[in-house]
Amino acid sequence: MTKKTAKDLRPATRLVHGGTMRSQFGETSEAMFLTQGFVYPDMEAAEARFSGKDSGFIYSRFSNPTVAMFEQRMALLEGAEAARATASGMAAVTAAMFGQLKAGDHVVAAKALFGSCRFIVEELLPRYGVPCTLVDGTDLDQWRAAMRPETKTVFLESPTNPQLEIIDIAAVAKIAHEGGAALVVDNVFATPLLQSPLKLGADCVVYSTTKHIDGQGRTLGGVILASEEFIQTHIHNFLRQTGPALSPFNAWVMLKGLETLPVRVAQQQRNAEQVADFLASRSEIARVLYPSRKDHPQHELAMRQMTGGGTVIAFDVKGGKDEAFALANALQVIKISNNLGDAKSLITHPATTTHQRIGPEARAESGIGDGMLRLSCGLEDVQDLIEDLEEGLKAIKTR
Repeated sequence: MTKKTAKDLRPATRLVHGGTMRSQFGETSEAMFLTQGFVYPDMEAAEARFSGKDSGFIYSRFSNPTVAMFEQRMALLEGAEAARATASGMAAVTAAMFGQLKAGDHVVAAKALFGSCRFIVEELLPRYGVPCTLVDGTDLDQWRAAMRPETKTVFLESPTNPQLEIIDIAAVAKIAHEGGAALVVDNVFATPLLQSPLKLGADCVVYSTTKHIDGQGRTLGGVILASEEFIQTHIHNFLRQTGPALSPFNAWVMLKGLETLPVRVAQQQRNAEQVADFLASRSEIARVLYPSRKDHPQHELAMRQMTGGGTVIAFDVKGGKDEAFALANALQVIKISNNLGDAKSLITHPATTTHQRIGPEARAESGIGDGMLRLSCGLEDVQDLIEDLEEGLKAIKTR
């Protein structure tokens, strides 16, 4: 009988068994190595580790057995050659960008970005001599026009946060590569289960593992996935020297989260589909944005590069901020929070939270109105979610 390797297994099985390293005790669950350092049998062994002749562990800022298991499991899931974990999703984005770039380089990025991501490309990188050109991510002609000889990195989210725009990853990858640049994709909304940017031509994928991968509101984390060459050339030493290391405890929590990721995402997506249809039927709602609905502006593209609509819905409440606040404040089951991908359904008002600092002009340009709410659907009974939203809609009428 041929022995199967982890790569021969299907995603759900990889998420339970992939990357596991057992100690001499043969534990069932992954071991949690809460140690900052490691001891060596002799000075020669220490020298070999530091010289790279021995691939063993040196210091948990560099690598750690529990963190390594998480990285290997994520790489198996994503179909990447290598992965490096970070302390948060923004640490992953920052390292993926700064690790590639130097003064004089240029970045092209989509305008529709999470507020902190936009800060990195629009404000932080230019301080170090790396200017950025922002484009409408859905317009391929703008991507082409923005490319320069010094463009080294192209960056996008798809679906975008919070308006759920879908960007043609394969087409943008082609444009980037023709211009000699690498494409970095933030795939957090789609999750590794619903979209595979590396297969579409991306060079690097980043996640906030705080979202679906933990999935229960417990810990922060991030991960960068790419080819071994990309990781070794751009990421490994940057992380080693700057220190945004993922805690071994958080890595262990993420490993436990990965075991249930397919079950959770499937149910959250089913809930999101039904909630989106319910909201679209209500006269109080001006617009519902959900990728698998046929009325989504990029529905055809979404269904070409994704296997489902995801767990997040964006919708515009007629009347604006006051009405959106009234709806959200009346909810009992759905909680107000700026996180997403959680077992609990969470709602936020992007204009006053996640995208507040980019300003009204940039929000308007990105289609983030004062009446927009972003709803991350959890694992509750979908009828309870719908009934909760019905109560919220009543609060608008009684204002």
